[in-house]
Amino acid sequence: MIEDNDADVFLIREALETAGIDADLTVIEDGDAAIRYFEQADASDAVACPDLILIDINLPKRHGGEVLEYMRATRRCAGLDVLVVTSSDSARDRQMMASLGASRYFRKPSDYDEFMTLGEEVRSLLPPR
Repeated sequence: MIEDNDADVFLIREALETAGIDADLTVIEDGDAAIRYFEQADASDAVACPDLILIDINLPKRHGGEVLEYMRATRRCAGLDVLVVTSSDSARDRQMMASLGASRYFRKPSDYDEFMTLGEEVRSLLPPR
């Protein structure tokens, strides 16, 4: 998960738990750190590519679109499913992230119950176990 807001990280974890998803979640808090992670994954098989990326658009240091574009150009992680989880409801942001290969787009709702539906969105993108 590439997300800088602690409250959103808490809600995302809760949505996964509510959906019964037992995930080993790594949180990366800014765009530079996310790009470093993908660089390390490309450089070493010891750094695993995750099953799914959850990414916010408005990140510190680098925009989520820039991170997604970089990830799509990597050797090992390019084909990952990406779920954009953002407060932006802008058609421009939706189009940009789709053009960069985002699998789905989830606008963070202000309603708790609506936010919890994120868990099922995640489940639909995870590989079968």
